[in-house]
Amino acid sequence: TSCGCFECIMCLVPEANGVMVVNREYAGMTPVGMTFSTLAGMVGGGVQTPGFLGVGRLYLTSRKFIPADGGLQRLVWMPKELKDALRDRLVARATEIGDETLVDKIADETVATTVEELTAHLERVGHPALQMPAIL
Repeated sequence: TSCGCFECIMCLVPEANGVMVVNREYAGMTPVGMTFSTLAGMVGGGVQTPGFLGVGRLYLTSRKFIPADGGLQRLVWMPKELKDALRDRLVARATEIGDETLVDKIADETVATTVEELTAHLERVGHPALQMPAIL
C-alpha cells in the first residue's frame, strides 16, 4: 500500500506490454488517460489497486525494479523531466543488463500522450517490452 508520499506512480500499460511511471511534478496527461493527481487518488491512502503502485524515483534504476516481470526493459513511458533527471543512472542500469540503447526507446510526452501514440512509438523504435511474454 502507499500512503500518498510517493514520488512516482507506476502502472501497467497492457496495450504496450509494459509499465509507465509518472512523477509528482508532471502535470500533463499520461498514456493511460489519467494525470498524476487522478492516479494518486487510486493508490494513495492505503488503497490497493491491482496494476498501480506508488514508488520512489531511484527504485526505477534499482536491480530490484520489478525483476519477475522483466525489470527495466518493461519500462515503456515516463515524463521527459524524470527521464532526463535519471538519465545517467538509467543508462548505467541499461548497460549493465546489456541494452545500451534502451533509455532512448522509452517514450515520453514529446512522442506519446495516448496509448495509440505509445504503441506506435514502441514499434517504431523496437522496444524490448513488445518481444517479452505477456505482462497480463
